Amino acid sequence: MNAPAQITKLGMQPDAARMQGAKIDKKRFGWLLSPGLPVIGMGILAGYHFGPKATKKLFALGGPLLLHVVIPTLDALVGDDENNPSDDEIKVLVDDPYYDRIVKMFIPLQMAANAFAGYVVTRKEVSLFDQVLLGISMGAINGVAVNTAHELSHRPQKKDHYWSHATLMPLVYNHFRVEHPYGHHKRVATPEDPASSQMGESFYKFWPRTVFGGIKSAIEIEQRRLKRKGLGFFVKENELFHGWGMSAAYHTLMLKTYGKKVIPYTITQAFYGISLFEIINYIEHYGLKRTLKADGKYERTLPEHSWNNNNIVTNLFLYQLQRHSDHHAFPSRPFQALRNFKEAPVLPSGYATMLIPALIPPLWYKMMDKRVVAHYKGDLTRANIHPAKREEIYQKYGIAS
Repeated sequence: MNAPAQITKLGMQPDAARMQGAKIDKKRFGWLLSPGLPVIGMGILAGYHFGPKATKKLFALGGPLLLHVVIPTLDALVGDDENNPSDDEIKVLVDDPYYDRIVKMFIPLQMAANAFAGYVVTRKEVSLFDQVLLGISMGAINGVAVNTAHELSHRPQKKDHYWSHATLMPLVYNHFRVEHPYGHHKRVATPEDPASSQMGESFYKFWPRTVFGGIKSAIEIEQRRLKRKGLGFFVKENELFHGWGMSAAYHTLMLKTYGKKVIPYTITQAFYGISLFEIINYIEHYGLKRTLKADGKYERTLPEHSWNNNNIVTNLFLYQLQRHSDHHAFPSRPFQALRNFKEAPVLPSGYATMLIPALIPPLWYKMMDKRVVAHYKGDLTRANIHPAKREEIYQKYGIAS
Protein backbone atom coordinates (compact mmCIF):
# COMPACT_ATOMS: atom_id res chain seq x y z
CA MET A 1 0.00 0.00 0.00
CA ASN A 2 1.47 3.37 -0.98
CA ALA A 3 1.62 6.35 1.34
CA PRO A 4 -1.46 8.25 0.05
CA ALA A 5 -3.55 5.06 0.32
CA GLN A 6 -2.32 4.56 3.88
CA ILE A 7 -3.32 8.11 4.78
CA THR A 8 -6.80 7.68 3.30
CA LYS A 9 -7.25 4.44 5.24
CA LEU A 10 -6.32 6.27 8.44
CA GLY A 11 -8.93 8.94 7.72
CA MET A 12 -6.36 11.66 7.09
CA GLN A 13 -6.32 13.53 3.78
CA PRO A 14 -2.88 14.00 2.12
CA ASP A 15 -3.00 17.80 2.54
CA ALA A 16 -3.77 17.42 6.25
CA ALA A 17 -0.92 14.92 6.62
CA ARG A 18 1.49 17.33 4.93
CA MET A 19 0.43 20.21 7.17
CA GLN A 20 0.81 18.10 10.29
CA GLY A 21 4.14 16.73 9.05
CA ALA A 22 5.42 20.27 8.48
CA LYS A 23 4.63 21.15 12.11
CA ILE A 24 6.41 18.05 13.43
CA ASP A 25 9.53 18.06 11.23
CA LYS A 26 11.61 21.22 11.60
CA LYS A 27 14.05 19.83 9.01
CA ARG A 28 11.31 19.24 6.43
CA PHE A 29 12.86 21.38 3.70
CA GLY A 30 16.40 20.57 4.77
CA TRP A 31 15.96 17.05 3.40
CA LEU A 32 16.05 18.58 -0.08
CA LEU A 33 19.84 18.74 0.36
CA SER A 34 20.05 15.08 -0.60
CA PRO A 35 18.35 15.27 -4.02
CA GLY A 36 20.12 18.61 -4.33
CA LEU A 37 23.46 16.79 -4.37
CA PRO A 38 23.31 15.85 -8.10
CA VAL A 39 22.36 19.46 -8.80
CA ILE A 40 25.53 20.51 -6.99
CA GLY A 41 27.36 17.95 -9.13
CA MET A 42 26.00 19.57 -12.30
CA GLY A 43 27.09 22.93 -10.95
CA ILE A 44 30.62 21.56 -10.47
CA LEU A 45 30.62 20.22 -14.03
CA ALA A 46 29.27 23.51 -15.41
CA GLY A 47 31.90 25.46 -13.49
CA TYR A 48 34.61 23.28 -15.00
CA HIS A 49 33.18 23.35 -18.53
CA PHE A 50 32.30 27.03 -18.77
CA GLY A 51 34.69 28.56 -16.24
CA PRO A 52 38.11 30.07 -16.86
CA LYS A 53 41.12 27.81 -17.23
CA ALA A 54 42.57 28.98 -13.91
CA THR A 55 39.65 27.52 -11.92
CA LYS A 56 39.19 24.23 -13.80
CA LYS A 57 41.18 22.07 -11.38
CA LEU A 58 39.31 23.57 -8.43
CA PHE A 59 35.94 22.73 -9.98
CA ALA A 60 37.17 19.27 -11.01
CA LEU A 61 37.83 18.51 -7.33
CA GLY A 62 34.50 19.98 -6.22
CA GLY A 63 33.05 16.64 -5.07
CA PRO A 64 35.86 15.74 -2.62
CA LEU A 65 36.01 19.35 -1.40
CA LEU A 66 32.29 19.23 -0.65
CA LEU A 67 32.53 15.89 1.18
CA HIS A 68 35.79 16.37 3.04
CA VAL A 69 35.81 20.11 3.71
CA VAL A 70 32.46 21.87 3.28
CA ILE A 71 30.14 19.35 4.96
CA PRO A 72 32.45 18.67 7.96
CA THR A 73 32.81 22.42 8.47
CA LEU A 74 29.03 22.89 8.37
CA ASP A 75 28.61 19.95 10.76
CA ALA A 76 30.91 21.67 13.26
CA LEU A 77 29.13 25.01 12.88
CA VAL A 78 25.51 23.81 12.85
CA GLY A 79 25.87 21.11 15.50
CA ASP A 80 23.67 18.20 16.57
CA ASP A 81 19.99 17.38 16.70
CA GLU A 82 18.94 14.82 19.32
CA ASN A 83 15.19 15.42 19.03
CA ASN A 84 13.09 12.30 18.65
CA PRO A 85 9.59 12.02 17.17
CA SER A 86 6.97 10.44 19.43
CA ASP A 87 5.10 7.29 18.38
CA ASP A 88 2.17 9.38 17.15
CA GLU A 89 4.50 11.72 15.26
CA ILE A 90 6.27 8.75 13.66
CA LYS A 91 2.91 7.60 12.31
CA VAL A 92 2.29 10.98 10.69
CA LEU A 93 5.81 11.20 9.26
CA VAL A 94 5.67 7.68 7.81
CA ASP A 95 2.35 8.41 6.12
CA ASP A 96 3.42 11.70 4.53
CA PRO A 97 4.14 11.14 0.78
CA TYR A 98 6.45 14.16 0.69
CA TYR A 99 9.41 12.13 1.91
CA ASP A 100 8.98 9.36 -0.65
CA ARG A 101 9.00 11.99 -3.39
CA ILE A 102 12.24 13.48 -2.04
CA VAL A 103 13.97 10.09 -2.21
CA LYS A 104 12.81 9.36 -5.76
CA MET A 105 13.58 12.89 -6.92
CA PHE A 106 17.25 12.00 -6.53
CA ILE A 107 17.22 9.44 -9.35
CA PRO A 108 16.42 11.56 -12.46
CA LEU A 109 18.72 14.28 -11.15
CA GLN A 110 21.49 11.71 -10.68
CA MET A 111 21.00 10.43 -14.24
CA ALA A 112 21.05 13.98 -15.61
CA ALA A 113 24.29 14.71 -13.74
CA ASN A 114 25.92 11.55 -15.11
CA ALA A 115 24.78 12.34 -18.66
CA PHE A 116 26.21 15.85 -18.38
CA ALA A 117 29.43 14.42 -16.94
CA GLY A 118 29.76 12.10 -19.94
CA TYR A 119 29.48 15.09 -22.24
CA VAL A 120 31.94 17.27 -20.31
CA VAL A 121 34.71 14.71 -19.82
CA THR A 122 34.76 13.65 -23.47
CA ARG A 123 35.42 17.13 -24.91
CA LYS A 124 38.69 17.03 -26.86
CA GLU A 125 40.30 19.71 -24.68
CA VAL A 126 39.79 17.67 -21.45
CA SER A 127 43.00 15.93 -20.41
CA LEU A 128 43.16 12.41 -19.00
CA PHE A 129 44.14 13.86 -15.62
CA ASP A 130 41.08 16.11 -15.58
CA GLN A 131 38.91 13.16 -16.58
CA VAL A 132 40.14 11.36 -13.50
CA LEU A 133 39.54 14.39 -11.27
CA LEU A 134 36.01 14.80 -12.61
CA GLY A 135 35.51 11.06 -12.15
CA ILE A 136 36.40 11.47 -8.49
CA SER A 137 33.86 14.29 -8.14
CA MET A 138 31.07 12.33 -9.81
CA GLY A 139 32.15 9.24 -7.87
CA ALA A 140 31.40 11.22 -4.73
CA ILE A 141 27.88 11.94 -6.04
CA ASN A 142 27.28 8.33 -7.11
CA GLY A 143 28.77 7.00 -3.88
CA VAL A 144 26.34 9.05 -1.82
CA ALA A 145 23.62 7.87 -4.22
CA VAL A 146 23.99 4.39 -2.70
CA ASN A 147 22.21 5.89 0.28
CA THR A 148 19.16 6.52 -1.93
CA ALA A 149 19.43 2.92 -3.15
CA HIS A 150 19.65 1.87 0.49
CA GLU A 151 16.46 3.69 1.43
CA LEU A 152 14.58 2.13 -1.50
CA SER A 153 16.02 -1.36 -1.01
CA HIS A 154 14.10 -1.72 2.26
CA ARG A 155 10.73 -0.82 0.74
CA PRO A 156 8.20 -3.67 0.32
CA GLN A 157 7.18 -2.70 -3.23
CA LYS A 158 9.06 -4.46 -6.02
CA LYS A 159 9.10 -1.31 -8.16
CA ASP A 160 11.09 0.46 -5.45
CA HIS A 161 13.68 -2.31 -5.64
CA TYR A 162 14.20 -1.50 -9.31
CA TRP A 163 14.47 2.19 -8.55
CA SER A 164 17.19 1.10 -6.12
CA HIS A 165 18.92 -0.80 -8.93
CA ALA A 166 18.69 2.29 -11.15
CA THR A 167 20.55 4.37 -8.58
CA LEU A 168 23.29 1.74 -8.41
CA MET A 169 23.84 1.54 -12.20
CA PRO A 170 26.79 3.98 -12.47
CA LEU A 171 28.76 1.96 -9.89
CA VAL A 172 27.62 -1.47 -11.18
CA TYR A 173 26.97 -2.29 -7.51
CA ASN A 174 23.55 -3.89 -7.92
CA HIS A 175 24.29 -6.84 -5.65
CA PHE A 176 23.86 -4.36 -2.76
CA ARG A 177 20.07 -4.35 -3.31
CA VAL A 178 20.00 -8.05 -2.42
CA GLU A 179 22.86 -8.43 0.04
CA HIS A 180 22.14 -5.45 2.28
CA PRO A 181 18.57 -6.17 3.45
CA TYR A 182 18.90 -9.98 3.49
CA GLY A 183 22.58 -10.47 4.36
CA HIS A 184 23.99 -7.51 6.27
CA HIS A 185 20.87 -6.99 8.37
CA LYS A 186 20.88 -10.64 9.38
CA ARG A 187 24.58 -10.85 10.28
CA VAL A 188 25.40 -7.28 11.29
CA ALA A 189 27.98 -6.86 14.07
CA THR A 190 29.19 -10.44 13.81
CA PRO A 191 32.47 -11.89 12.47
CA GLU A 192 30.44 -13.56 9.70
CA ASP A 193 29.30 -10.25 8.19
CA PRO A 194 31.58 -8.96 5.41
CA ALA A 195 30.12 -5.47 5.85
CA SER A 196 30.94 -5.17 9.59
CA SER A 197 34.52 -4.01 10.16
CA GLN A 198 36.62 -5.51 12.92
CA MET A 199 38.77 -3.79 15.52
CA GLY A 200 42.35 -3.67 14.27
CA GLU A 201 41.26 -4.13 10.65
CA SER A 202 42.35 -1.30 8.36
CA PHE A 203 40.02 0.01 5.70
CA TYR A 204 42.43 -1.36 3.08
CA LYS A 205 41.95 -4.90 4.39
CA PHE A 206 38.23 -4.34 4.87
CA TRP A 207 37.68 -3.15 1.27
CA PRO A 208 38.28 -6.48 -0.53
CA ARG A 209 36.56 -8.42 2.25
CA THR A 210 33.37 -6.38 2.03
CA VAL A 211 33.31 -5.87 -1.76
CA PHE A 212 33.95 -9.46 -2.81
CA GLY A 213 32.31 -10.92 0.30
CA GLY A 214 29.20 -8.87 -0.44
CA ILE A 215 29.00 -10.14 -4.02
CA LYS A 216 29.46 -13.74 -2.85
CA SER A 217 26.80 -13.27 -0.17
CA ALA A 218 24.31 -11.75 -2.65
CA ILE A 219 24.75 -14.69 -5.03
CA GLU A 220 24.17 -17.17 -2.21
CA ILE A 221 21.08 -15.29 -1.01
CA GLU A 222 19.58 -15.19 -4.49
CA GLN A 223 20.41 -18.87 -5.05
CA ARG A 224 18.51 -19.80 -1.88
CA ARG A 225 15.54 -17.61 -2.84
CA LEU A 226 15.27 -19.16 -6.27
CA LYS A 227 15.76 -22.68 -4.89
CA ARG A 228 12.76 -22.17 -2.59
CA LYS A 229 10.77 -21.49 -5.75
CA GLY A 230 12.10 -24.63 -7.38
CA LEU A 231 14.30 -22.65 -9.77
CA GLY A 232 17.95 -22.73 -10.71
CA PHE A 233 20.28 -19.74 -10.60
CA PHE A 234 20.42 -19.02 -14.34
CA VAL A 235 16.80 -18.06 -14.81
CA LYS A 236 14.98 -14.90 -15.87
CA GLU A 237 13.61 -14.46 -12.34
CA ASN A 238 17.11 -13.82 -10.94
CA GLU A 239 17.05 -10.27 -9.56
CA LEU A 240 20.84 -9.98 -9.68
CA PHE A 241 20.74 -10.50 -13.44
CA HIS A 242 18.09 -7.80 -13.69
CA GLY A 243 20.27 -5.33 -11.80
CA TRP A 244 23.46 -6.21 -13.63
CA GLY A 245 21.56 -6.02 -16.92
CA MET A 246 20.37 -2.51 -16.05
CA SER A 247 23.96 -1.49 -15.28
CA ALA A 248 25.21 -3.04 -18.52
CA ALA A 249 22.55 -1.16 -20.51
CA TYR A 250 23.45 2.12 -18.76
CA HIS A 251 27.17 1.81 -19.49
CA THR A 252 26.58 0.59 -23.04
CA LEU A 253 24.49 3.72 -23.65
CA MET A 254 27.20 5.93 -22.12
CA LEU A 255 29.84 4.30 -24.31
CA LYS A 256 27.72 4.52 -27.45
CA THR A 257 26.82 8.16 -26.77
CA TYR A 258 30.22 9.51 -25.73
CA GLY A 259 32.73 7.03 -27.19
CA LYS A 260 35.78 5.34 -25.68
CA LYS A 261 37.08 8.55 -24.15
CA VAL A 262 34.46 8.16 -21.40
CA ILE A 263 36.12 4.96 -20.11
CA PRO A 264 38.78 6.48 -17.76
CA TYR A 265 36.12 8.70 -16.20
CA THR A 266 33.72 5.76 -15.86
CA ILE A 267 36.26 3.53 -14.12
CA THR A 268 37.38 6.32 -11.80
CA GLN A 269 33.89 7.32 -10.66
CA ALA A 270 32.92 3.68 -10.06
CA PHE A 271 36.01 2.89 -7.99
CA TYR A 272 35.79 6.11 -5.98
CA GLY A 273 32.03 5.80 -5.45
CA ILE A 274 32.25 2.18 -4.28
CA SER A 275 35.15 3.01 -1.98
CA LEU A 276 33.31 6.01 -0.51
CA PHE A 277 30.28 3.87 0.25
CA GLU A 278 32.42 1.14 1.79
CA ILE A 279 34.20 3.66 4.02
CA ILE A 280 30.77 4.44 5.46
CA ASN A 281 30.21 0.71 5.98
CA TYR A 282 33.61 0.55 7.68
CA ILE A 283 32.65 3.33 10.08
CA GLU A 284 29.17 2.10 10.99
CA HIS A 285 29.94 -1.04 13.03
CA TYR A 286 33.69 -0.91 13.70
CA GLY A 287 34.64 -3.35 16.47
CA LEU A 288 31.06 -3.91 17.65
CA LYS A 289 29.74 -7.43 18.17
CA ARG A 290 26.49 -9.07 19.16
CA THR A 291 26.76 -11.69 21.91
CA LEU A 292 26.68 -15.33 20.86
CA LYS A 293 24.10 -17.13 23.00
CA ALA A 294 24.26 -20.68 24.37
CA ASP A 295 22.02 -21.96 21.56
CA GLY A 296 24.57 -20.86 18.98
CA LYS A 297 22.52 -17.89 17.80
CA TYR A 298 23.44 -14.24 18.16
CA GLU A 299 21.40 -11.90 20.30
CA ARG A 300 19.06 -9.61 18.41
CA THR A 301 20.52 -6.39 17.06
CA LEU A 302 20.45 -3.66 19.70
CA PRO A 303 21.25 0.08 19.66
CA GLU A 304 24.70 -0.71 21.07
CA HIS A 305 25.71 -2.51 17.85
CA SER A 306 25.97 0.57 15.58
CA TRP A 307 27.99 3.76 15.79
CA ASN A 308 25.69 6.78 15.69
CA ASN A 309 25.94 10.52 15.28
CA ASN A 310 23.47 13.41 15.26
CA ASN A 311 25.33 16.02 13.19
CA ILE A 312 22.50 17.75 11.36
CA VAL A 313 24.13 18.55 8.02
CA THR A 314 25.49 15.07 7.29
CA ASN A 315 22.17 13.56 8.34
CA LEU A 316 20.31 15.84 5.93
CA PHE A 317 22.53 14.73 3.05
CA LEU A 318 22.38 11.03 4.04
CA TYR A 319 18.69 10.62 4.96
CA GLN A 320 19.60 10.36 8.63
CA LEU A 321 21.75 7.26 8.07
CA GLN A 322 23.81 8.25 11.12
CA ARG A 323 20.87 7.22 13.30
CA HIS A 324 21.98 3.77 12.36
CA SER A 325 20.83 1.92 15.46
CA ASP A 326 17.17 2.69 14.81
CA HIS A 327 17.59 1.68 11.18
CA HIS A 328 18.79 -1.78 12.26
CA ALA A 329 16.03 -2.05 14.84
CA PHE A 330 13.36 -1.09 12.28
CA PRO A 331 14.81 -1.63 8.77
CA SER A 332 11.58 -0.71 6.99
CA ARG A 333 11.18 2.57 8.91
CA PRO A 334 11.76 5.50 6.51
CA PHE A 335 14.52 7.99 7.18
CA GLN A 336 12.34 10.86 8.42
CA ALA A 337 11.09 8.81 11.40
CA LEU A 338 14.43 7.45 12.68
CA ARG A 339 15.17 8.09 16.34
CA ASN A 340 18.23 8.79 18.45
CA PHE A 341 19.19 6.27 21.18
CA LYS A 342 21.05 7.55 24.24
CA GLU A 343 22.59 4.11 24.83
CA ALA A 344 24.07 3.85 21.32
CA PRO A 345 27.83 4.41 20.97
CA VAL A 346 28.63 7.78 19.43
CA LEU A 347 31.27 8.65 16.85
CA PRO A 348 33.64 11.57 17.51
CA SER A 349 31.98 13.42 14.63
CA GLY A 350 29.75 12.88 11.61
CA TYR A 351 30.42 10.40 8.82
CA ALA A 352 31.74 13.14 6.50
CA THR A 353 34.35 14.18 9.07
CA MET A 354 35.35 10.57 9.77
CA LEU A 355 36.07 9.71 6.11
CA ILE A 356 39.68 10.95 6.13
CA PRO A 357 40.63 9.36 9.49
CA ALA A 358 39.25 6.04 8.21
CA LEU A 359 41.80 6.21 5.38
CA ILE A 360 44.72 6.71 7.80
CA PRO A 361 44.88 3.54 9.95
CA PRO A 362 47.10 4.88 12.81
CA LEU A 363 44.84 7.93 13.19
CA TRP A 364 41.68 5.80 12.97
CA TYR A 365 42.91 3.33 15.60
CA LYS A 366 43.91 6.22 17.88
CA MET A 367 40.46 7.78 17.59
CA MET A 368 38.28 4.65 17.64
CA ASP A 369 39.99 1.80 19.50
CA LYS A 370 39.77 3.61 22.84
CA ARG A 371 36.06 4.12 22.18
CA VAL A 372 35.57 0.41 21.55
CA VAL A 373 37.41 -0.33 24.81
CA ALA A 374 35.26 2.19 26.71
CA HIS A 375 32.07 0.86 25.11
CA TYR A 376 32.83 -2.64 26.41
CA LYS A 377 34.17 -1.30 29.73
CA GLY A 378 37.54 -2.88 29.06
CA ASP A 379 36.19 -6.34 28.25
CA LEU A 380 37.46 -6.72 24.70
CA THR A 381 36.46 -10.38 24.62
CA ARG A 382 33.04 -8.93 23.71
CA ALA A 383 34.39 -6.91 20.75
CA ASN A 384 34.58 -7.92 17.09
CA ILE A 385 38.38 -8.07 16.69
CA HIS A 386 40.34 -8.94 13.57
CA PRO A 387 41.76 -12.44 14.25
CA ALA A 388 45.28 -11.49 13.15
CA LYS A 389 45.29 -8.51 15.52
CA ARG A 390 43.70 -10.13 18.57
CA GLU A 391 46.89 -10.93 20.54
CA GLU A 392 48.41 -7.54 19.73
CA ILE A 393 45.29 -5.69 20.88
CA TYR A 394 44.94 -7.81 24.02
CA GLN A 395 48.56 -7.08 24.94
CA LYS A 396 48.14 -3.36 24.25
CA TYR A 397 45.16 -3.12 26.62
CA GLY A 398 46.48 -5.59 29.20
CA ILE A 399 43.95 -8.35 28.61
CA ALA A 400 44.90 -12.01 29.13
CA SER A 401 44.26 -14.13 26.04
